[in-house]
Amino acid sequence: MDFLVIDITPWLGGLTPAQFWTALGQIILIDIVLAGDNAVVIALACRSLPPEKRKLGIMLGALVAVLMRVVFTIGVSSLMGTPWLKVVGSLLLFWIAIKLLVDESDEHSIKESTSIMGAVQTIAIADLVMSLDNVLAIAAAAKGNWPLIIIGLAVSIPLVVFGAQLVMALLTRFPFLVWIGAGLLGWIAGELIVVDIGMTPYVEQVVAATGIAKPVLAKIAAGLGAAFVVGVALFLRRNRQEAG
Repeated sequence: MDFLVIDITPWLGGLTPAQFWTALGQIILIDIVLAGDNAVVIALACRSLPPEKRKLGIMLGALVAVLMRVVFTIGVSSLMGTPWLKVVGSLLLFWIAIKLLVDESDEHSIKESTSIMGAVQTIAIADLVMSLDNVLAIAAAAKGNWPLIIIGLAVSIPLVVFGAQLVMALLTRFPFLVWIGAGLLGWIAGELIVVDIGMTPYVEQVVAATGIAKPVLAKIAAGLGAAFVVGVALFLRRNRQEAG
């Protein structure tokens, strides 16, 4: 009996199936590690609303967060080919990853509101700042691949809307996921530096001097980026403990 075989290659945006599923796994892990803050912001901003208005406040706040995330992702992804932008993005990712590990025990300072519009305004302002990490990480991991970007958004949106308790429980039960996620951000940041168009002349000089192929050089930079994040975070956490 013949079976119908569907070729999904045209839907992979030019990636091989192995590359696509690897990148998708990275994006899902990024979503799990980073989406918790956004979900918790919504819950905290709406906790002082009257019970009958709380659900509406959460839904409107989530809608604002989702719309902002879609706009941000489209804008960031469209600009990823701009020279030096990936270098700037990589520096931001390094900062985000290290802060994620060093400040993971910090509590949120979110203004509560007794009105729906006040809660939505609080969520919008907080999400404007906090969505950058998730959007930048998804855009970087997807490498301009729109199917991956769309899937990344599709995964992050329900995590933001419904996932506060789920995400926090998952990270509490498996705290190593935070370290893996932060290391992954460092990996992506290191790789971004090498593939930035503005860095091409310098990368070519290194390739010519060492004989290391550019794809291999990118992986070396990625590994160094992951090690840098973990190493700096461990150093800062130890200093904080000794100072405390």
